[in-house]
Amino acid sequence: MTIRVLLADDQALLRATFRILIESVEDMTVVAEAADGQEAVDLAGTHRPDVVIMDIRMPDVDGVAATSAICARPELSGTRVLVLTTFEDDRNVARALRAGASGFLGKGVSPEVLLSGIRTVAAGDALLSPGATRALITRFLAVPDTDDPVLPEVLKALTDREREVMALAAHGRSNAEIAAELVLSPLTVRSHIQRAMTKLDARDRAQLVVIAYRSGLVKPPAGHDG
Repeated sequence: MTIRVLLADDQALLRATFRILIESVEDMTVVAEAADGQEAVDLAGTHRPDVVIMDIRMPDVDGVAATSAICARPELSGTRVLVLTTFEDDRNVARALRAGASGFLGKGVSPEVLLSGIRTVAAGDALLSPGATRALITRFLAVPDTDDPVLPEVLKALTDREREVMALAAHGRSNAEIAAELVLSPLTVRSHIQRAMTKLDARDRAQLVVIAYRSGLVKPPAGHDG
């Protein structure tokens, strides 16, 4: 299956570079390019891409607002947003994740990491769990959000095991790590994750992690300064 990508960045040179890279591999193609957030929303509605590569800082409608608009449209439920950032603004990245982004990458990543990231979110996984990103994600998701709080009551729909698996995922554990810790098979862990996503109406693993923090199931690490 060919992954259909929409590029949203106000820098034409960067879009051209991404297009060359993406179309150099057989399993991806660029279906459209947007120079601002509103154009990204419009083109997403027209082309229904599998993945939108979204810059946060764009004129007029920025990447956060565009992500929110795309993720709110039922007909685009199959579209995943991968945010590109220089990690300069924790609050904006946190807002993008809450709005429905499936993960983020720094603009300085290698071509291989970018292509891998596109494949990851296209497959419905979140680009924010294991390895070096876990502390970064924790910091971003710990940014307070009083506009639309998630109440702890939403977690009542989950079984004890589903809450346990969800909490470990929010701490940045991979399925394999969770399986080892709970003495389960990775397939069983994946099933628990999928059921929790369904019950909580989460688009993907990224949204499950967001809900874990905002509902209070997982707390920011001690010493976090906000």
